Amino acid sequence: MQQRVFKWCFTIVLLLVISACCSDDDSPAPSTNCDQVTMISSELFMTAPADPLIIHSMEIDDNCLQISFSASGCDGNSWETMLVDSEVIMESNPPQRNLRLSLKNLELCDAVISKTISFEISNLQVDGDQVLLTIANSGDEALYSY
Repeated sequence: MQQRVFKWCFTIVLLLVISACCSDDDSPAPSTNCDQVTMISSELFMTAPADPLIIHSMEIDDNCLQISFSASGCDGNSWETMLVDSEVIMESNPPQRNLRLSLKNLELCDAVISKTISFEISNLQVDGDQVLLTIANSGDEALYSY
């Protein structure tokens, strides 16, 4: 009798675990209109490609940070970019995060190409309702309120 109760309890627990792990969640994933997601990694912050670029402007639109920049190249189609957060939150008022725009540019042309790319930044939110984002390779800052 005890063995039958144990098997029954084990089966119920197993079914609960399977249904919790494998349930179909019909809720849509949060949508974003940004081009890329901001990476948070102290290692990438230090090691990601750092080819020369000039940041012209930054603007926050909802949860997207739009960065306009230029670099030398042929057409910019092969450029690889990423926005990387250093993983450090400085305790100031408002709190501050350091980011770096990484560019990998293998184009060997003398033209100056300008681009604007947007990055999802909701993963940079901290306690409170705002954070100051500082771009290390430009010194520019943007106040992100949420």
